[in-house]
Amino acid sequence: MVVAHVTTSKRHRRPRESAHLVDVRQAVKHYESTAAAFTALKGVSLQVDAGEFVAVIGKSGSGKSTLLNIIAGIDRPTSGEVIVRGTPVHLLPERRIAPWRGRTIGVIFQFFQLLPTLTVIENVMLPMDFCHLFSPRERRERALELLEHVDVADHAHKLPTELSGGQQQRVAIARALANDPPILLADEPTGNLDSHTAEAVFRLFTDLVDAGKTILMVTHDADLARQVTRAISLSDGEVIDEVVNQRRSLVGSD
Repeated sequence: MVVAHVTTSKRHRRPRESAHLVDVRQAVKHYESTAAAFTALKGVSLQVDAGEFVAVIGKSGSGKSTLLNIIAGIDRPTSGEVIVRGTPVHLLPERRIAPWRGRTIGVIFQFFQLLPTLTVIENVMLPMDFCHLFSPRERRERALELLEHVDVADHAHKLPTELSGGQQQRVAIARALANDPPILLADEPTGNLDSHTAEAVFRLFTDLVDAGKTILMVTHDADLARQVTRAISLSDGEVIDEVVNQRRSLVGSD
């Protein structure tokens, strides 16, 4: 089993305030096991402002998913700081991380991660239930509205296994939007989809950014990376390149 090694010497220092929506400062993530040690991130810094659509690209093992995980509070940096919407995530106690994440960040995974025993609408309602947001009736109404927004409302009362991969990913996006978080983190959201469905999901992302959401997306797709605000390249746990794109809206394009 891999065990995270955590350095606490800087953990209790009060971080400097940040003007950025997401501010990762010299993040290091080191793993140790009885067999070997591995450093996934080597002093990575990344700033993202509201309304940006940022792609993180790199080969497998470059640290992309680890970077998203520390921003989401799913994992903690060994050293360095992670400040999201003014909150020092690396300093949050365990009992506060999940409620904070539920209200601040929507996470979208490559393999959807829908609960198979819950219907589609119940999966979308789950984050609202967990964070005690809205009344039970409002949760159901909001979930149905979100499913309509991503064009799968007709499947609201089906189980996830009855849907195609593209439909399941749309449900996952609706679930990520349930609590109206300002930030979406997407880890290879199109990696398990055919090219036509992947393009449709990407168009949905651009619509969300145009509506004011901020998205960080891990991807292997160089073509998609050229269509976002910025593309950050990672290699062996370090930022090696950054490209600023003139992103055009895909809304209504052929």
